[in-house]
Amino acid sequence: MNIEQLLHEYNRGDRNFSAINLNGADLSTHTLTGIDLSRTDLSNANLADANLTRANLANANLVNADLRGADLSGATLAGASFVGAFLQGANFVGCNLTGADMRAADLEGADLRGANLTQADVAGANFRQVNLSSACLDGVDLESFNLQETNLPQSSPYRNALFGQS
Repeated sequence: MNIEQLLHEYNRGDRNFSAINLNGADLSTHTLTGIDLSRTDLSNANLADANLTRANLANANLVNADLRGADLSGATLAGASFVGAFLQGANFVGCNLTGADMRAADLEGADLRGANLTQADVAGANFRQVNLSSACLDGVDLESFNLQETNLPQSSPYRNALFGQS
């Protein structure tokens, strides 16, 4: 399926585009609220400044994708692969990122307030100036990262270690 077909069908009301190949697609700045792109190959895709609120991207391949400034608030991203993705300034408020693979992703300035990152792999990811307040970080290993200027949940053991609280 090409981008023009997807956008045409989306504008007609179809929301189910799961398991299609959109490798390298340019969907930047498009509004795709509530779209189902679960299990879709979006590797190397340009989704910068796209509106993907409440989208289903569960188990999607977003390796090396550009999501800078994208709005993914309320999206389902469980099991998605963001390895090496550009996520600077993206809005992940209230997202389900359970088991997501975010290794080496650049999340600088991203907003992950209230996001569920349970068991997410964030090895080598950039968390500079990320807002993680009210986020669930169960099973996430953040110990090797520079978390300065990162807003961590009040009850986080990482916050406690960084700021000498017990």
